Parts: sequence; C-alpha cells; structure tokens
Amino acid sequence: MGKLSEDKVKTVDKIFIANSTIDGAGVKLNRIFGSHLSSKITDPFLLLDNFGSENPEEYLAGFPWHPHRGIETVTYMIQGKAYHEDSEGNKGIILPNDLQWMTAGSGIFHQEMPKPISIDDPEEKLRVVGNPKGLKGFQLWINLPASRKMTNPTYRSIVQKDTPVVENGEGSKVKIISGNYMKTEGPFQGGYGLNPAYMDVKMEPESEFSYIPEKGHTSIIYGVEGKATTGGTQRVQLKEGMAAVMSREGERISIITGYTNFRFLLMTGKPLNEDIYWYGPIVMNTEDEIKEALLDLQNNKFVRQKNPIFQ
Repeated sequence: MGKLSEDKVKTVDKIFIANSTIDGAGVKLNRIFGSHLSSKITDPFLLLDNFGSENPEEYLAGFPWHPHRGIETVTYMIQGKAYHEDSEGNKGIILPNDLQWMTAGSGIFHQEMPKPISIDDPEEKLRVVGNPKGLKGFQLWINLPASRKMTNPTYRSIVQKDTPVVENGEGSKVKIISGNYMKTEGPFQGGYGLNPAYMDVKMEPESEFSYIPEKGHTSIIYGVEGKATTGGTQRVQLKEGMAAVMSREGERISIITGYTNFRFLLMTGKPLNEDIYWYGPIVMNTEDEIKEALLDLQNNKFVRQKNPIFQ
C-alpha cells in the first residue's frame, strides 16, 4: 500500500501529558485525562488512567469498595492481574491481555484489587509478562447518554483468545478490542449509540499505521511505549505517557515510526455533546441526579438492579 495523500490526514487538536498521582487506597498511577474540563475535549471518554508499578507495595492496596453510576469502565491488564468483586457477590479476575468492559448504568458498588501473577499457579505462570511482581494496566471511563444513564449494570469479560490481532502489512499488529479494522471486528461492538473503537497497536520501526474513524467521532491516541509522529504535515511527536486528541477535520489518522517501536492505544467514539455533573465515580447530567445518587448511597439504595447482566 503506497503513501496516502497528506491533505486528508487528521491533525492534533490537543495533547494531554500523564500526571503522576495516587488513587484508591494508595495505588500509584498516571492520569492522562479525567476532569469536567477535559471531558469537553475527549467526549464521550471521561477518564484514562495508566496504573501499576514494578513494586507491589505501590499497588497492592488496590481500589477498595466504591460506587459507580452513569458510566462504563473498561479495565485492560497487560501485566499482573486484577480481582473484581461487587456488593452482590459477583466475582472475577482479569489476567494479562484480558479486559473487563463494565456498564455501571444505574449503579454498582464494587472493588478492584490488583495483584502480581502467581508463579505457583501453572495457568497463571503461562500468562506472565515481564517481571512477575510487576503490574501494568489501563482504565478508561466512557460516558453514557442521558437516556441510558440508568440502564441495567452489565459485565463483559473480553479474553485474549477471543480478541483478534491483525497485521496490516506495513509493520503494525493491531489488537481489535472494539470496532473494526481491515474488515475484522473486535469481540465487543459497544452499545448505546457511541460505536466505540478500542485497539492496542504495536508498530515496528520505520512503519506506518492508518485508520479512518467514523466521521465526527472523537479520536484519541495514547502512547504506551516508544516514539512516533502523527498529525500529517504538522508532525507532532508522540511518546510514552502522551495522549493526542485528533481533529474532527480530515478523514484518517496517520502514525509513522522512525528508528524505534511504538505501542499505543487508539480510542474513537461518537461524542454525546450533553451537559454533565461529575461527582467522583458518579457522572450524571444534572445536579439533582447527583443529589439523588448521594441520597441513595446514604439510604443503602444505590444498587437498584441486584442481578447484573453478564455477557
């Protein structure tokens, strides 16, 4: 495939640089974006965290019991594992290269506890990536439209063996979690009219990756490892810990590597263009809805659907 015309390449509208912080009960993480202000730029995506450490003391405290309402959380592990449990006794584990795509909807109360891989477990030992004591993962929050804020909570387990990896013939391997690339669909196509695409892309040196998102969709590139350039003639360098929000103008995203590899997450989705009220892990559309959620918490009525859906 030859080089495509530069006049239709998307440029970079905004760069976010990860900030080191502590969340949960003391987990070291890098927050790439995640505020009321940034959500106007990243809509429908609300927050992106890159969590983990080579030192278990910096992540073992985990993310103990907390609520969510009005959003989806997508947890993707690439090193280590995470235990998940909700207040209704539903439990699960996310191993390296697996995901949980959770629709909190009307409300869930849960905890997420990261752990190192157990090398004494034969099955887990086969899934070791890098240092067995190390941990690395990502959590993405996706907003729900006002009409679906109170939908039934849903858990989706997306495992490595069910997630296709496509080689584009130009030096890139593309893991398709959601969306479509080169006529291959990911195992989950999203819901609620957002049509999200979520991909993990690994590029070799001196290679090119192109992708055409749906017209009008928000497109975000987050650098996981290495360096590359994007933005067509404007040429913006991307590296680990940087996220680029691409322009709505133009048709395609183009990423080019030089002498190094580059690994990145690609996220695209239809913006909602709705007002939001954001209170910690609860994101609604009005102040009254936030007050209602807090009152539900006080009265032990937050979890309205006791039997979440499993897909």
